Amino acid sequence: MNGEGKVRSWGHGRLSPDRNISKPIFHFGLEPSWLNDRRGQLRTRCAEPRNTESFPLSVRNDHHEQTIVAPAICAGVGVHTGQRVKLVVRPAAPGTGVTFVRTDITDRNNRIPVSGEAVVDARLNTMIENAAGVRLSTIEHLMAALCALGVSNAVIEVDGPELPILDGSALQFVQLLDRAGFRRQEAPVRYIEILKPIRVEEGDKSAVLLPCDRYEMRFEIDFPTPVIGNQVVDFVVDEATFRSDIMAARTFGFAHEVEALRQAGLARGGSLENAVVIDGDEILNPGGLRMEREFVRHKALDAIGDLYVLGAPLLGRYEGVKAGHALNNKLVRALLAQPDAWRETTRVFDMAMAG
Repeated sequence: MNGEGKVRSWGHGRLSPDRNISKPIFHFGLEPSWLNDRRGQLRTRCAEPRNTESFPLSVRNDHHEQTIVAPAICAGVGVHTGQRVKLVVRPAAPGTGVTFVRTDITDRNNRIPVSGEAVVDARLNTMIENAAGVRLSTIEHLMAALCALGVSNAVIEVDGPELPILDGSALQFVQLLDRAGFRRQEAPVRYIEILKPIRVEEGDKSAVLLPCDRYEMRFEIDFPTPVIGNQVVDFVVDEATFRSDIMAARTFGFAHEVEALRQAGLARGGSLENAVVIDGDEILNPGGLRMEREFVRHKALDAIGDLYVLGAPLLGRYEGVKAGHALNNKLVRALLAQPDAWRETTRVFDMAMAG
């Protein structure tokens, strides 16, 4: 699913701490950092000189891989299946990447390593599959959290066909990882460095990867409803910005599409608790929006997760116009098909030289 009603005061500024945050099914005693006073600090162009005061360093700028310290568990319903599932994130060894395990399947290989080629369906979410035909869907929000928090290696166990949607954003996945804690690993982070532009298009939709010495993203959407209209975000993909400006943006959809989706066996777990729902020029959610331009921020969140199936963070600039999961995966496959357009690189040596 992916939509505000009449423009009201909820569309301007940040949430107050006592409203519109769905109660998580786990409690970490952590206040979301997007409640801090960092409104509007979205980053700008790659051509600007790097300034560490303007662009705060995160743990990931250590340039070594990370995993989590201890297992962390949550549970919830799948937005499409409506099935209640349990999810366990576990630490993993250096260099092993992200692997999902369907613990409800025991008669064949139930491990699904994440890769660009593993994505088999990306119409309304990102679905991966292994060679044994075992599938898992709606991985994009957790993948975005893993990417932004610099988690290179993790084993994620799920006892159903779809990850829990939780509140429809990456907020509670970030809380889950914060609870687990982070452990630095000795292996250097592998980056996917973009060397040549890669572009894919479908009608008026497009997605492009451009060379850049850091990970940047620009996303633009344009919906005919005045509730959304034209929205743009442009920022550096780092942990601080993700926490303050991206992670709490929820998935959205339109009321008139719900019945058709359910007849197709989708959106069975969707509700006002886990999605922003638009009906005409109204938002049906009693609390309204969490932040200004929540819709395009969520599309950027999806793109971060969709691109992390490459198995490494980017050194490059992504620009999406009306792009969705399918076009993002088409871009991933186009990149992998042109080995002269990218390379794997590390930055540990650069850090040693700088020190």
